[in-house]
Amino acid sequence: HLNNVMYFRLMEEARIRWFARFGFPTLPVGEAPILAHVGCDFLKAMTYPATAIVTQVVTRVGRSSVEMSVKIERAGEPAVVYAAGRSVIVWYDYTANKSAPWPETVRAAIT
Repeated sequence: HLNNVMYFRLMEEARIRWFARFGFPTLPVGEAPILAHVGCDFLKAMTYPATAIVTQVVTRVGRSSVEMSVKIERAGEPAVVYAAGRSVIVWYDYTANKSAPWPETVRAAIT
């Protein structure tokens, strides 16, 4: 079966693609998003090899955070969820080492 770490890697890849969609830097300086929390419920063992389909949806936008739900399915098995997760992304000021409000342009793009 697919190692549990791989589910987190699949969720990470989806997050990185989401970041890239908005032009966020891979190596942040100044202000940029940072992962504050990630969790995963393993619902069904996925056997290898497999093509995973990762879907993530913004479920809440706060002052400085965004919550996303994530589901991992297997190609060819519609509506069978192998894992369900949640992540919280925070807009972070790397100079001050603390969270900061989402810039309005970013907030408008993600809502």
